[in-house]
Amino acid sequence: MSIIAPLKTVAVGVVVERSKGGGPWADFLLRPLNALSGVPDTPAWTKLSDDGEHATFYAGEAEIALYRSEAGNYRENLLVETPLLWVALRPTEADPPYTLAGVTADPAEGEAWAGLGHDIVDTVAMPAAVEAVVADFVSEHYVERTFRKRKRDRADPEALARRDHLSDDGKP
Repeated sequence: MSIIAPLKTVAVGVVVERSKGGGPWADFLLRPLNALSGVPDTPAWTKLSDDGEHATFYAGEAEIALYRSEAGNYRENLLVETPLLWVALRPTEADPPYTLAGVTADPAEGEAWAGLGHDIVDTVAMPAAVEAVVADFVSEHYVERTFRKRKRDRADPEALARRDHLSDDGKP
């Protein structure tokens, strides 16, 4: 979460899927299934479907924050065949067992969330309406920066030479 206000926000809804656990350590597995462009008038954690093996829930709404400084990351995301959103679900000690922690279109931020280790972080396809908003933002704020390789400063052999320490009166 940045202390700088984003230039633009995009509201999305998130649908998650709960399936039976595949091993003795987990009763169920939860993963983001898709993102909805816009926010439906549905309470968070409303069950949408359940076939006994898999259940889908509307996890709630989140805002994707778009920052001018990250326009290059959004651009890289849009250049792949299927642009993605990163969804983070944070465990709680209450019911429901998870809360929607955030959604981002920035691959670097999504990777950072995944590196924390305590949240469930997964990607979902970016809805076309959200992709259009992000593409407009990138076209307005992206600035191409040319790469310049820095040259090393030449070593000064005198800077590495051994020197005698002088006293306050200038004598060794």
